[in-house]
Amino acid sequence: MLTLSELRVTRGHGSGRHEVHLPRLELAAGDMLAIVGPSGCGKSTLLEALGLLLKPSELGRYALGPEATDLAALLRDADESALATIRSRDLGFLLQNGGLLPFLSVRDNIALPRRLLGLPVLSDRVDHACDVLDLAALLDKRPAALSIGERQRTAFVRAMAHEPRLLLADEPTAALDPQAGEKLFGLILTLVQELDMAALVVSHDRALVNQFELPRLVATLTPGGSRFEPES
Repeated sequence: MLTLSELRVTRGHGSGRHEVHLPRLELAAGDMLAIVGPSGCGKSTLLEALGLLLKPSELGRYALGPEATDLAALLRDADESALATIRSRDLGFLLQNGGLLPFLSVRDNIALPRRLLGLPVLSDRVDHACDVLDLAALLDKRPAALSIGERQRTAFVRAMAHEPRLLLADEPTAALDPQAGEKLFGLILTLVQELDMAALVVSHDRALVNQFELPRLVATLTPGGSRFEPES
């Protein structure tokens, strides 16, 4: 599903320069990997680079999907049209702040990625996710009328609504109580396996990561940056 080598992302200059380095990463369909490390190590930066929102300073290979599309070449060539297509079709991104559109209802926020791709708006999997996360009664409300946790749960359903190949979630349980966080983690894992997706989840909640026995991509601080490697 995903094969990557020698990803480096640099932010800042001089004494404020920080380089995030991911030497290698392989994910198969159905895999869910937790990204863990100390605050400020670059977990969100890594996720943004994998989500094609940041251009790496170096990238050896980045292949995604059964046809092994070479995303590294698209990034080097700055092929924005092809990159935009991949972002909308193959990637699902759950941001820390949710990123919901305030002028759309919960229903329309969730349906948006399916509409943009020409998919049927109705989806049994989306309906199931809404039921599990207690969103069914909120579908006609707008984001301003929701709690922080409700907005985060809505944002997750929107991120997976179009059944992407790779789901990238940045601290999805940060605004949730423990019971809701456990529900969300369980749903992510179930959908990833049912839909043959892969998922990378940044999480500070070690209890949840341990509970679901997720393999980890662990950050180690280095001079001038951090290095991410699978936990052995």
